Amino acid sequence: MRGKPIVGITMGDASGIGPEVIVKCLMDKDVCEVCNPIVIGAADVVEDAAVRFGESAKVNAIKDVEEAIFRLGTIDVLDLGNLALNEFSPGEASTAAGRASVEFVEKAVQLALTGRIDAIATAPINKEAINKAGYAYPGHTELLSHLTGCEDYAMMLASGPLRVVHLTTHISLVEACSRVKRINVLKTIFIAHRSMQGLGFKSPKIAVAGMNPHAGEGGLFGKEEILEISPAIMEARARGVNVSGSYPPDSVFLRASKGEFDVVIAMYHDQGHIAVKMLGLEEGVNITIGLPVIRTSVDHGTAYDIAGRGLADPRSMKKAVIVAAEMASRKANALTGKAS
Repeated sequence: MRGKPIVGITMGDASGIGPEVIVKCLMDKDVCEVCNPIVIGAADVVEDAAVRFGESAKVNAIKDVEEAIFRLGTIDVLDLGNLALNEFSPGEASTAAGRASVEFVEKAVQLALTGRIDAIATAPINKEAINKAGYAYPGHTELLSHLTGCEDYAMMLASGPLRVVHLTTHISLVEACSRVKRINVLKTIFIAHRSMQGLGFKSPKIAVAGMNPHAGEGGLFGKEEILEISPAIMEARARGVNVSGSYPPDSVFLRASKGEFDVVIAMYHDQGHIAVKMLGLEEGVNITIGLPVIRTSVDHGTAYDIAGRGLADPRSMKKAVIVAAEMASRKANALTGKAS
C-alpha cells in the first residue's frame, strides 16, 4: 500500500442522499488525514451536490486513479460517464440512477481486486431502483458476494461499543429460522473471529444470541439452541475461538454494549438491526466481512424523503470511510509485519 490507503467511495443512488453525504464527508479534514479518498461516480452529480449544499469543494473529474490529486478541498471523482443530471430526480426511484449505482460498485470491486484501491466505502443504493434497472439483488451485500465470487461472508453492523454479525440477512423470517444450522453458525463464528482480528482484536470475545425467546429455555421454547447453536459454539471453542452462548436475545446486546463482549452473532436481520439502530444511525457502520476486499458502508438507506433538501447527516458516511481506512492500514501492517 502506498502511503495513506486509497478508499474508493461509491456514489450510490443519485436520487438519494449519497452525493450530499459524500461531499459533506470529504470536506472534513479528519477523513483526509487517514486516507486518500476517490469517489467512484458521476462528476457532474457530485459537483451539483457541492453547489446545492453549500460546500466549497472543487471537483476534479478523472478517468484513472493515478490522476487523483488527494487535496483537502478538492474531491477526486473517477467519472464513469454513465449518469446525467437530467436522468433522475431527488426522492424518486430512477432506472438510470439504479443502473449507475450498480456500475459504480462493479468498478470499485474491480479496482480493489486488482490493488488499485485499498478499500471500498459505499453510499446507499435503492433496491427498487436497481431492480428496475434489471439487477435482482436484495442489496449491496449480495451484489458484492456475486462480484467477488465469495460465498462465505456476513454482515457486521457497528455503532459505538456494539458490533453485531448476522447469520442471515435479507430473507424472510421463516427462511432465516430454517438456516439456523450448526454448520452455518460455525461458519459465521469463524468469519466473525477473523474479521474482529482484522479490526485489531487479538482474541475477540464473541457472544452468540439464541434464536428463540430466553434462548429456548432449555428446550421449552424451541430446540435450535440445543441441537444446532450450542454444538457449533462447542466446536469453535475446541478450535481456539473465544466464543460463548447461546444467550437470551433480549439481554445479550445490552451486555455487549456495556463491554462484556466484543461482538454478538445475531440469528436474523431484525434481531441484530434493531439492537444496533436503537443506539442511533448517525455513526453506525455496515461492514461486509469475509470478502477478499474491504468494504464498509453507511448504516442508513437512500432517505428519499429528505433527498435534495440539504438535511442529510454525513456522520455515518464519515465513519464508514474512516473505518475502511483503518482496516486497510491494519491489513497492510499485518502483511509487512508492522505493529498496527
